[in-house]
Amino acid sequence: MYKKAVGILMLLSFALMACVVCVRELDAVRLCPEPVQNLKLGMWELEEAWVRKARPDVDNGKKGLGIAEVAVSGQRTVAFLVVEQHYLYELSDTDLEVLQRIVEAEAGNEDEDGKLLVANVVLNRVNSELFPDTVSEVVFQREKGISQFSPVSNGSYYRVKVSQETADAVERALMGEDISQGALYFVARKYADSGKVKWFDRKLTYLFQHGGHEFFK
Repeated sequence: MYKKAVGILMLLSFALMACVVCVRELDAVRLCPEPVQNLKLGMWELEEAWVRKARPDVDNGKKGLGIAEVAVSGQRTVAFLVVEQHYLYELSDTDLEVLQRIVEAEAGNEDEDGKLLVANVVLNRVNSELFPDTVSEVVFQREKGISQFSPVSNGSYYRVKVSQETADAVERALMGEDISQGALYFVARKYADSGKVKWFDRKLTYLFQHGGHEFFK
């Protein structure tokens, strides 16, 4: 009888311990938060998010809109900075097309930085007192009856198809990225008229070479 009672108590003890373990595991499952997923939200989703706090301009040509909070799986709230692109140069549609076309015509065979450099030169001229004040006026400027940019005079400017890489390079320039060291001129020595090249060497300050172009100011 005694042994039977001890056996029953042991069974009850094991059952109680098993129940405690199960309850702890269930609590752990309930308390464990769901993993936060990486979110790639469209702008319309960001616009619907609650913007709590305005933020000042952010570096690299971007402007902070605010801190948005979005619920994830109904359990967590993820806060992140909502940003938008901010252009240093605001061009008309016409000037934008002119800039893209001259970059494509002058540097279609260059890498993206080579395209960026040509855009930089055009914008540097816009900012210089030595040249006209708009992109269109700079690109179509004529000096003693000669076009400043050869693709305008030979007609290739009008025939090019602007690539996505060119559009990206122009956008970088409009955002304020400038790797030109203040260059106002460039020349492809291999293809340019020898007299023109001599004028560059004699009258201007050489800066550097990138791809097939040499840059001066």
